[in-house]
Amino acid sequence: MKATNKLKIIIVISLIILIAIFILSKGYIEDYTSDFIDHNIYSEVLEEERKIFIRLPKGYDKKKNYPLIIKSDGNFNLSRWDESISDLSEKKVIEDSIIVAIPNLFWVDSRNRDLVPPYARKDVKIEARPPSDNSPSIFGKADLFLSFIEIEVLPYMETNYSINDNRILSGFSAGGSFVLYTIVTKPELFSGYFVFSPAAWYDESIVVNEFKRGLDNVSGKPLFLYLSLGDAENEIITGSFKELLSAIDSNAPINFYSEHSYSKGAGHVENPYISIPKALDAYYKFRADKIE
Repeated sequence: MKATNKLKIIIVISLIILIAIFILSKGYIEDYTSDFIDHNIYSEVLEEERKIFIRLPKGYDKKKNYPLIIKSDGNFNLSRWDESISDLSEKKVIEDSIIVAIPNLFWVDSRNRDLVPPYARKDVKIEARPPSDNSPSIFGKADLFLSFIEIEVLPYMETNYSINDNRILSGFSAGGSFVLYTIVTKPELFSGYFVFSPAAWYDESIVVNEFKRGLDNVSGKPLFLYLSLGDAENEIITGSFKELLSAIDSNAPINFYSEHSYSKGAGHVENPYISIPKALDAYYKFRADKIE
């Protein structure tokens, strides 16, 4: 009888282990592999190995130069980007482009560390997550992540692929706050910036306030920002979004152009899916009018 009970326990434990392995494997495949080219870069800046997903245009030709899109949200909506770019480029609305999507680390919660600006989440006043997830120590190293993109990812792409100066940076939620930080820190790196449902509410909208002040640094070539929000998103994020629009109205320099939209019936996660083709279309209309 005792042997039978032990066998049952062993079987139950084995099943639990198998289920855990299956769940981890499924998550790894979904989050840390792509349907495109997966490449590892050891980052001296971040002192860790990072993966990038590279989507090439159909019929990629090394003799041609292509636009580049850096996407801070890994696999999230990557298939939507692929289908939108393929569809719009076939219709001659936009140019087919190379996408570099950067996923979060799989075993470590690196998203808030990498994407939240260094001045945000130092004084956590809004309990949007459990206290263990709100520790200031896990936020605010977007300056290092931006350096990783500037001095490691971009040079790698310039060396190994045919890209031109038509470059876009896109981010969703925390990735949106990273894009806003990049605009006022290194505006020259990209000519187009897409911000979907930005997490700009941190610490009584400090991201908005720093963005407003930093717009004074945005000079030189024409830049384009596309912002969007789901009209079913919560009051906190909606309020900070409206503050962003007000900041642009009051502080944007003459070389800074922007458009925004509200996605009808969309929540936080749904909004980017709706917004991707709209942002691409708006950006290329801007280019046709202001650059080309």
